[in-house]
Amino acid sequence: VCFISGGLDCSISFVSHVLGKVCVHGRQKEVLSVLVPRLTDLTKSDCIWQRICWRLVECVPDRWMEAVVLGFVQRAPGADVLSRLLGNLVVKNKKAQFVVTQKVLLLQYCHTTAVLQNLLGYLSLDSVRRALLIKVLQELLETWGSSSAVKHSPPEQQQYISKAILICLSHLKEPEIESCRQELLTSMMEGVKCHLDSSLPQIRRLGMIVAESISSKINTDGPVLKFQYEEDDEARELKSLLVQTPPSCVVPNLPDDDRNEKADAALPLVLESNNKSHTAAPVMPDEESDAELDSDDDLIPYDMSEDKELKTKAPVYIRDCIEVLTGSEDVDKWEATVKALESLVRKNPAATREVSVELAKILLHLEEKTCIEGFAELRQRAQVAVLTTNPIPVAKYLTSQFYSLNYSLRQRMDILDVLVLAAQELSYPKSHGKTKHSGAQKPCIQLLPGSDSSKDWRRIVDERIKSKTRRFATGQSQVELAFGPNEFNSVAGHFFFPLIQHFDRPLTTFDLLGEDHFVLGRLVHTLAILMYLAVNTVAVTAMGKALLEFVWALRFHTDSYVRQGLLSCICSALLSVPAERLLEDMTEELLETQSWLGDVVEKDPDGDCRRLALQNLLLMENLQKKFRTVPS
Repeated sequence: VCFISGGLDCSISFVSHVLGKVCVHGRQKEVLSVLVPRLTDLTKSDCIWQRICWRLVECVPDRWMEAVVLGFVQRAPGADVLSRLLGNLVVKNKKAQFVVTQKVLLLQYCHTTAVLQNLLGYLSLDSVRRALLIKVLQELLETWGSSSAVKHSPPEQQQYISKAILICLSHLKEPEIESCRQELLTSMMEGVKCHLDSSLPQIRRLGMIVAESISSKINTDGPVLKFQYEEDDEARELKSLLVQTPPSCVVPNLPDDDRNEKADAALPLVLESNNKSHTAAPVMPDEESDAELDSDDDLIPYDMSEDKELKTKAPVYIRDCIEVLTGSEDVDKWEATVKALESLVRKNPAATREVSVELAKILLHLEEKTCIEGFAELRQRAQVAVLTTNPIPVAKYLTSQFYSLNYSLRQRMDILDVLVLAAQELSYPKSHGKTKHSGAQKPCIQLLPGSDSSKDWRRIVDERIKSKTRRFATGQSQVELAFGPNEFNSVAGHFFFPLIQHFDRPLTTFDLLGEDHFVLGRLVHTLAILMYLAVNTVAVTAMGKALLEFVWALRFHTDSYVRQGLLSCICSALLSVPAERLLEDMTEELLETQSWLGDVVEKDPDGDCRRLALQNLLLMENLQKKFRTVPS
């Protein structure tokens, strides 16, 4: 500094080389955790130290530039400090520009939100660098709106890109928004369509939040987009990124004593403002409220304390229920019938079997006439009751209607849910007489509209693996479970095989291998559950072989939700089909599946898919070890 102040030249390229080499060899944290705070203090009011710092990073060789720039970005306490330390490095050095505008934002997604705010705030603090900010926003929106990127990149990366877009939007000024308004609108429409087409709820919600934010920026005066989604901490964090935090409001690394003093100083202000708000509430005088009273209020009301509500009696015969559901105009009677139908079906199995298919058809097409609380659940439970009462003909009807014309996607998914719940009920033993299963809980499968079935599957598979694990311990004896014949044994094929037959035949309004991939994902998860419930049944070997062939045909599907279902299918087959049948009758299929699972573990962008594939490989290895140890 003394030489420069005296007008003499000096070179710091040697220091730059040392800094770059130290950072690239893994000592970035140790060096920059000391250097960055020191340079931050020195450059606050000394322009000579600012020029020295700029020259220090500019002279770092390109092969070491990435490590140095990343270290400064990660350890700078704010965007204004980073601007003082780096200057216009991204404009002067192509390697630094690539790292800042491409690699950190588009090729990596491991950095924190604070790093993104530092980086994009740095680009926005100088007029020369703002052109790069707009360019970065355009590239981020192009990636965000790419259907290929939405399908193949992991959810964590898409969330990272969404955060970067929102931070960029927060730094845009009105003239800049005006100049690229049409481009922002086009990118928003393309991106929100790609995200809403996704089968993953997290991806759909990301698309909604980003689209709402872009719409609020480009339509400040007119109507804006508004979606319905769950407002949780993640959604609130994303929305908060759209609002810039003034640098003066950020007080980094305050000592504990200073923090306490500031908190104590702020507390009386808050209490004072609260007191003012309480005392400022106006009180309406009684005269005004009395003036609004109507003269009819002087009338004495009737005493209705002993009046009883007239309840409409529900039908007591199944055929009467059919007449009410199909042709009755009496809304109260219709409502009472819907509420009582499930119990009536279970009490009269013989009468139900005579009209089971007709009743299943009525329930499948039944629409809500009045606002009944829990209508969807009541209808579903009635459908399950009909299917369990007469499984074969009703299952044939429902599975045939799944691939028929003129059904909505909601109805097709209702069919899948009913088949799963009925199969679960049939496969578990009923309680007959005095059994000792009151304290035991059987595993349950919960299917809710829009829920992620893969989460249920992880729990089911974990329960299955736990049940196969032998533990030797002393203690209180376990509760004795109920036992009885498996009623699903004789009907499993009627539930399973019709669903797996026509998945590759597109219809006019239904294309599983095309745009209706969400229903395909639900179908795949349904097949996995049916395979799991078919353990110890006669048809389990044939079902396992057909399911492995089905998985092999769809193994390269682009939707991660479908791939998760396929991996769950493999897990079900490995757990349900006897080991000797797997290794003797399906050797070729297992070898092909094992090879594919290895590729999924190494290359699949979805973390859940990689985890499920690894779990399947471990199951295969355990089966092979078990088969080798069994004496011939």
